[in-house]
Amino acid sequence: MDNDLAREVWRVLEPLHAVTYFAADCIAANKAVGLRGFWMGYFASRSAPLGAVGPSVVEATFYNFHPAMVRRAIPDAWGFSTPDAIIATRTIAAAAVLRTVVPDIADIAARAVPRLQQAIATAPAAGRPLFAANRDLPVPDDSVHALWQAVTALREHRGDGHVACLLSEEIDGCEAHVLFSASTGTPAQLWRDNRGWSETDWKAARERLTDRGLLNADGITEAGRALRAHIEARTDALAMTAYRGVPGILETLSALTPAARAVVRSGEVPYPNPMGADPA
Repeated sequence: MDNDLAREVWRVLEPLHAVTYFAADCIAANKAVGLRGFWMGYFASRSAPLGAVGPSVVEATFYNFHPAMVRRAIPDAWGFSTPDAIIATRTIAAAAVLRTVVPDIADIAARAVPRLQQAIATAPAAGRPLFAANRDLPVPDDSVHALWQAVTALREHRGDGHVACLLSEEIDGCEAHVLFSASTGTPAQLWRDNRGWSETDWKAARERLTDRGLLNADGITEAGRALRAHIEARTDALAMTAYRGVPGILETLSALTPAARAVVRSGEVPYPNPMGADPA
């Protein structure tokens, strides 16, 4: 199977996962479990499978956030709630949103979860901490809970691989956003505001990328576009290790696509968004 399939799977899985960040009911659920504010909810709920880790671990695994942004939320979050309580809350809330937006999601989940679980079992975990932590969570009995958790594990598998690709090309967290913004024409402020980088940080990252010939006064250079294309292609290839050899993955993708499109149409996940994901 072609590595492009991994990108198509990501485009379908990402909206299903992302309700946990953007849906009002999910944000409210994080607050109800004791977390203070949107960003504490984000950092605590996404990192909860790792346990009550310190900020350095979250900085390292999340990669593209300013360290100060992480440290405003972690480790304080663990004084307000526990990882186990947060994991249960995030799953219940996300599944409830999916049930509202996709009325037949339980039927879709019954068909999709076995193949997704097979992909998770097949996927290599070495060097992928967020994937490994999510993979090892107990599989929920509820089919929609199990679907959301499986989708989450697989999107973190891709994300961990993407971080590895950025690191291997010596593109740091701020530089990744500067390069993406220049390539796609999305506003720099979107990335700065949502990842904690200052205008000074952004300017310094632009200068570093310019010194490498990846940007110039007019924007991204051909070398910059080639590097971005290489990083994305390598990300797809690493993500594909979860799906190659899994029978029925194309049928699973087809089953999940209408659900992802329903999430997009619902407005529960905004576009453009700080994940850089396109609508399914």
